[in-house]
Amino acid sequence: MSDVVTPKVQKSDAEWREQLSPEQYRILRQAGTERPFTGPFWDSKEKGLYSCAACHEPLFISDTKFDSGCGWPSYFEAVSADAITEIKDTSHGMVRTEVRCSHCGGHLGHVFPDGPPPTGLRYCINGHAMTFEPLK
Repeated sequence: MSDVVTPKVQKSDAEWREQLSPEQYRILRQAGTERPFTGPFWDSKEKGLYSCAACHEPLFISDTKFDSGCGWPSYFEAVSADAITEIKDTSHGMVRTEVRCSHCGGHLGHVFPDGPPPTGLRYCINGHAMTFEPLK
C-alpha cells in the first residue's frame, strides 16, 4: 500500500474537466463517490471489460464481479496486479484503503477484506469511474 500515486498519464485540471463529465470529474479527480444504487453497473450482469473512464486502461473483468449488496459495482480481483494502486485513506474519521487507477491516478473507490473467495477482497468501485465494453 502506498501513500501516493505517480500516474503515467498527467493532464492539467482544465484538460480533465474538458474530457470528463462533471460526475466523472468529481469522482475520478476529486475522490468523490456516487450514492449507492444510483451509478452505472452496480447491478449489471453483462459479460465484458470494465476500464477507467479517464484513461481507458482495463481495470476489472465481469468474471470477477459479484453482488455484494453495497450498491456499488464490486469485484474480488483487478484485471492485473499493476492495474490499480492502493493508498491508505484516513478521511471521514476512519481508516480505509483507497483504490486508484495506476495509469492516470483517478480515484476509483475502496477495497475491503470482506469479499468472496478466492481473494477475500471486495473492490467497491464507483460506476461513473468506469466504462464498459461488452464481450464480443
